[in-house]
Amino acid sequence: MRRALPLLCTFVVISLSAQVVDTSTLTGKVVCGYQGWFRCEGDGSSNGWHHYAAGGKFEPGHAHIEMWPDVSEIPQQDRFATPFKHADGRTAEVFSSVRESVVQLHFKWMRDYGIDGAFLQRFATTTRDKRFREPMDQVLAHCQDAAKANGRGWTLMYDLSGIKKDGIQLVINDWKRLITEKRLDRDGAAYFHHHGKPLVALWGLGFNDREPLLDEWSRLITFLHDDGCAIMLGVPYYWRTLDHDCIKDPKLHELIARADIVSPWAVGRLGTPQDAANRVEKTLKPDVAWCAERKLDYLPVIFPGFSWQNLSKSRGQEAKFDAIPRLGGQFLWSQALAAKQAGSQMLYVAMFDELDEGTAIFKTTNQPPLGESRFLAEPDLPNGHYLWLTGTLVKLLRGEVSEAWPVRLERR
Repeated sequence: MRRALPLLCTFVVISLSAQVVDTSTLTGKVVCGYQGWFRCEGDGSSNGWHHYAAGGKFEPGHAHIEMWPDVSEIPQQDRFATPFKHADGRTAEVFSSVRESVVQLHFKWMRDYGIDGAFLQRFATTTRDKRFREPMDQVLAHCQDAAKANGRGWTLMYDLSGIKKDGIQLVINDWKRLITEKRLDRDGAAYFHHHGKPLVALWGLGFNDREPLLDEWSRLITFLHDDGCAIMLGVPYYWRTLDHDCIKDPKLHELIARADIVSPWAVGRLGTPQDAANRVEKTLKPDVAWCAERKLDYLPVIFPGFSWQNLSKSRGQEAKFDAIPRLGGQFLWSQALAAKQAGSQMLYVAMFDELDEGTAIFKTTNQPPLGESRFLAEPDLPNGHYLWLTGTLVKLLRGEVSEAWPVRLERR
């Protein structure tokens, strides 16, 4: 049952003429993770229904995604028909991230709703395979152009999940190639810098569900520092206490101290607004203090909710639908408020386009296809609600709006 929204506390108006983002620092910014990993049959990538389906089968009862994207603003030639049907009999369509119009639209939404920019995910293990690397290169080029065209910031984030011993060299080789072939303009006006250096994000250090590879990570950090970069490290939620989701090796702290920004992964680690409020004194303030002592910046991850029933089914597992409810945005707001109260000066929203785990904040349809596969929807909310709310978080972080819950009045 959907929970009712509380009484009106304040009203915030969207600015559709947001100024060009200052990309010289991440301080004061709210950014989103951008997967850019969706592919379709016939989109030219030869990746099939990548991240829409497991094993190439995308039909009712066989879906990899938990939310259905709203493609109404995408040019017809860049929409792709599926075997799914809406209640009125219309064929349900999806998008491919390799299409330029799609990425341009996504960054336009960031501009329209006042979101500062995105961290583009680049999956290190797939850079070795040309079939997957070339589409990722296309998405990178589109993000770079779209960020510039829409006055947003962007930075590259390497996801090192699945990396084995000696695999760090894949990242080093890929980075060198991107720079040498002039695919990545790290000195461009749209690329985020921090402390006067181009910012590169590395995600996946210290989690206890994979090999530690601390020496490998140290080599990568040294390489990027020597190449003149600032570094953000994506680490486990319990990185400071070295428990729960984190390895217990104190050497991890030595590596983290070499970064410029620390970003703990919070998705799935809390589940209610009260839980978020409880983390201010228990977790967030001590995290911020640890970083401040070492002159590091702290980038907390916040997320709107979580659900991965369809994804889990594709892996032969069962999972609860709507496992962490969105509560109309109250859950996301509560995390941002907790981070601000703890002293954080920047926020990372996971994620902009993550349909697989139900954490997307971009426009999704509240009339998803019917049938054997179940999709999240909030029929009482406009499809851009979470874009609007994320834009409002920018104002919350900067002290431009009240900390009271901003119930939205107008529909878009």
